[in-house]
Amino acid sequence: MDINRVKQILSSSAEIEVQYNGVSVWIDDIKEEDATVIVHLVGGMEEQTEVDIASLKEI
Repeated sequence: MDINRVKQILSSSAEIEVQYNGVSVWIDDIKEEDATVIVHLVGGMEEQTEVDIASLKEI
């Protein structure tokens, strides 16, 4: 995934499925300077993880 698509997903009111390592996640925030995002598991605990934008996949 690229940074522009992440921005579109964050600003969208639609529910867009995104996966990280085959697991559905919510994107909480973007760190443009690092090309990373903060995510947490869909339906899971609120534990957040910072991952590379390139490792995300839109379903």
